[in-house]
Amino acid sequence: MIQELNSIFEFSLSFSEIIQNIVVALICGLIISFFYRKTYQGPGYLNSFVNSLVILSIITAIVIMIIGNNLARAFGLVGAMSIIRFRTAVKETQDIIFIFFSLAIGMAAGVGLYTLALAGTLFVGIVLMILSKTNVLTPSQKDFLLQFSFNGNGDSDEKQFLEKLSKYCKRIKLINVKSVGDGEASEYSYYIGFKSKVSSTDFLHDLKTVKGLGKVNLFFDEEYF
Repeated sequence: MIQELNSIFEFSLSFSEIIQNIVVALICGLIISFFYRKTYQGPGYLNSFVNSLVILSIITAIVIMIIGNNLARAFGLVGAMSIIRFRTAVKETQDIIFIFFSLAIGMAAGVGLYTLALAGTLFVGIVLMILSKTNVLTPSQKDFLLQFSFNGNGDSDEKQFLEKLSKYCKRIKLINVKSVGDGEASEYSYYIGFKSKVSSTDFLHDLKTVKGLGKVNLFFDEEYF
């Protein structure tokens, strides 16, 4: 029984192996953070998250070295880690991918699979960069939210701005109409997708020529469609 308890605190790794594992995890973490910076396309870029990817790879490698082949040690670490509560919500799908990326590479470095850790880091990183830059699987679409007020004289005037929308847009979806002011004017909201080689500036200038139309706003909406 005493021998079993003592085995929990025995480490089979030498000091040089520990340093090698940590260094490989550090190098891979830095490469992962580089790929993250090059592939991130969202609005909420944080330097702290980039730094966390590097540290996460190192910590994972250390945890794997601590566990080793000892089942009791693994259960002890699970119990210790269960008291931690993560309250920061991860909004970007890509961020979740990179978290698992760092975890997997840290595990590979922690067990001494250096070739797998380095090759896996480069291969997955290059694939992510190719997909983000070329949009092979998800062709890039520029979709917008269009809002404007309109004070016209019935369907004949309304037909004018609908013709403008059809002229410049290949996708048009009305999402909201509401009365504004004294009720004589209406505010329209559309999701639109421009035809190829259409300038949004030219579209806005032409749209503003419609009689009774005002307060035109055009917002980029990446998540729609």
